[in-house]
Amino acid sequence: MQPIFLVGYMGCGKSTLGRTVSAITGCRFIDLDTYIEGRYHRTVKELFALHGESGFRDLERNMLHEVGQFEDVVVACGGGTPCFFDNMDWMNEAGTTVFLDTSVDKLHTRLMRGRHKRPLIADKNDEELRRFIVDALESRMPYYSKAEVVFKADLLDSECEKSDTARRFIKQLNLE
Repeated sequence: MQPIFLVGYMGCGKSTLGRTVSAITGCRFIDLDTYIEGRYHRTVKELFALHGESGFRDLERNMLHEVGQFEDVVVACGGGTPCFFDNMDWMNEAGTTVFLDTSVDKLHTRLMRGRHKRPLIADKNDEELRRFIVDALESRMPYYSKAEVVFKADLLDSECEKSDTARRFIKQLNLE
């Protein structure tokens, strides 16, 4: 099986769905940010500080191309990964791209809960966070919309939802 690349905004469920699909199908799951951190022995935040955004995006592209050579793998890309270089076109050629389409309300709820773990949004109040999400989605949608598959990912909060959504994903992508 060629790689499956999960794309979408932070909080859309790329890692959650990817891990669950991996557990059911037995394919390998790779979170691209975690993969980068493991290779460079630094956090994404540290790599941004050390190399700047353009330097980080070069590293990210190189690691994307590396994991894109693997078979039987589901890759959760960073929210910005599709928006740089020719990453989205490259992923479409190397495997199957899936945009996890998640409502603004659901993204807002998930990111409010976990904002302390995300430096980009940690200092935003609820209203600022919602505006930030809406603006970011608007600017990234031209990239996300290049995905071969659009998959609704609002239902990933309970164990039952994760399992049901993963099974729906497996069926839709014929991974059975």
